[in-house]
Amino acid sequence: MTSNVRNLAWVLRTRLLQAATAEDGMSTAEYAIGTIAAAAFGAVLYTVVTGDSIVNALTRIIDKALKTPVK
Repeated sequence: MTSNVRNLAWVLRTRLLQAATAEDGMSTAEYAIGTIAAAAFGAVLYTVVTGDSIVNALTRIIDKALKTPVK
């Protein structure tokens, strides 16, 4: 009985190691989806950063920092 459990544990360990170390990589379709997602995220980030509210907030922070008296 214990040898069957050991064999089962060994087979399970071997399969898990093979699954964890597989280097199949992404397919072409996955690369395309990843590229589209990255481009969309970049476009959204660019829109947010270049928006008036962000530019005004950064300008206020910099002005406040430059006008702070040094003691």
